[in-house]
Amino acid sequence: MTDESQTPSDHEGSENEQPDFEHALTELEALVAQLEKGELTLDESLQQFKRGVELTRRCQKILNDAQQVVEKLSNPQDESSATSLEQTD
Repeated sequence: MTDESQTPSDHEGSENEQPDFEHALTELEALVAQLEKGELTLDESLQQFKRGVELTRRCQKILNDAQQVVEKLSNPQDESSATSLEQTD
């Protein structure tokens, strides 16, 4: 018996909408917990694993994008980034 209500399934039907980092991470954590229970069929496990890979890639992309922003803002050669940082202080 599976309890699919534990795993958010907002990804169904809205393929173009990507979850933000926090939502993706929360969904991934719930998915991992469900897989660890070992109560899913093989087909269900494969579907959940596939979704987990998608979520992991989404989280990694968001983190990479954030890292690029931080690197750009902290670049001492880029005077415009220093100006924008000074204005926020």
